[in-house]
Amino acid sequence: MGNDSVILRFSDVSFEYEHDKRLLDGASFSVRTGSRITVMGQNGAGKSSLFKLITGELKPTSGNVFTTPPDATIGIARQVMSKEAHGQTVREYFAAAFVEEKYNLDKRIKDVFEIVHLALPLDKKINEFSGGEQARLLLAHALIQNPDILLLDEPTNNLDQQGIENLTGFLMMYEKTCLVISHDADFLNAFSDGVLYLDVFTRTVEQYTGNYYDVVEEIKNRIERENLQNARMQTQIKEKRMQAEVFAHKGGKLRAVAKRMREAAEEAEENIVSVRQEDKTIREFTIPAQQFDVHFDGKIITFASIPAIKNNKRAEKKSNLVVRKNSHILVSGPNGIGKSTLLEKLVSGTYPEGYKSDAFTVSKDAVIGYYKQDFGNFNFEQKAFDALKEVMAVFDEHILRSTAAGFLLDGKILSNQISALSEGQKGLLAFCRLVLMRPGLLILDEPTNHINFRHLPVIAKALDRYEGAMVMVSHIPDFVSQIRIDEIIDLDASATALAKEGIGE
Repeated sequence: MGNDSVILRFSDVSFEYEHDKRLLDGASFSVRTGSRITVMGQNGAGKSSLFKLITGELKPTSGNVFTTPPDATIGIARQVMSKEAHGQTVREYFAAAFVEEKYNLDKRIKDVFEIVHLALPLDKKINEFSGGEQARLLLAHALIQNPDILLLDEPTNNLDQQGIENLTGFLMMYEKTCLVISHDADFLNAFSDGVLYLDVFTRTVEQYTGNYYDVVEEIKNRIERENLQNARMQTQIKEKRMQAEVFAHKGGKLRAVAKRMREAAEEAEENIVSVRQEDKTIREFTIPAQQFDVHFDGKIITFASIPAIKNNKRAEKKSNLVVRKNSHILVSGPNGIGKSTLLEKLVSGTYPEGYKSDAFTVSKDAVIGYYKQDFGNFNFEQKAFDALKEVMAVFDEHILRSTAAGFLLDGKILSNQISALSEGQKGLLAFCRLVLMRPGLLILDEPTNHINFRHLPVIAKALDRYEGAMVMVSHIPDFVSQIRIDEIIDLDASATALAKEGIGE
């Protein structure tokens, strides 16, 4: 198959989950063999659903999806690990990628691990790995199938900087067809040669050629040109209607002139360019900090030691760190070193199993707001409205709905079960909860995951101004640079130093 051939085509495809919930309306586009395409669109536009239409997991309401050849293989790295996979060993997880049993499965796993820079025991269960390690496993699971079309859904979520750099290098050299959903602009620009834009308002797919930044600039310039043209047309329409009113009141032959004026105004309205509405950005917001009792001693978290994992060995380093109100702490280190585990234990108030002592205490007076990277603290069967209502100390429906609207969560979204929301909408729901909760301690585990890049500066500004205690994990340097950080807990440096001293299991 030559590189000028089309491997994937959507022909007048419409899709809706149920009546009045249409995501695509007559979408048509084609992808050539060897292309590396970015899939863009606002949260909830249907990007992940587009991937499911490509894999055949979903069927179009009308229209057709073609691959050439018809039996072209498709591999997908999803955003999150499935619940079914959590209880599988690594070997079982990869065996499930094939219809027939592979006699050389272990070698295949080893080879694909070299690509994604992993070294994990094959008999260990998936749920025992960190979010970053699971992200690499998701990618490896797609790559091991050597598909004709590779689909990557938010592949940089939970990856550390080294992981992002490795993935970027791999995609730059990748010779097969690849479609990527991501909100990491720099990552996308490094390898993209085209963009598919899902317009949430028209429910169509626009296709552009060029790298990511070129396409974003092209869309921006097009909107500006069309808005200027429409502004001129609106001025002309207004003038003609005013003139028509004047002539109509004068009567006689001037009524015919007025009629022609109205007809000219109507024709001008028909010629107004249909402008694609720009992606909405969430409103600026503040996360109110909990007001503590006057007898509160000011200590929200007290560390006696800090745990870490290095080369599968546990270690803990002595510490005298006290986290008080208005203290912003960043926890850093590569995937698998124990960042998410530390944050989970701060939320639960229990020290990680296998360590020597109860090395930290969290104030029982503190209201804890937790952004969990996989949204595992949500009840997915609960309606979004109820998830917000339950965290309000005093329920006020007007405040709930107006706050939610600022996060682009309208009445229709709030009436849905959380399981029906896109990953991006779940992320915005999580931030809305934090605003309504008024926490004294924010625990944030990869708060940029799944979030549209347009929203990130607004979120960073809110976190920078937060006056409570905050402990955060993030692998996005540009995002972190916009937030005041008072102290960094570097788990990698701690574990490396302890390893040199011969401390650890």
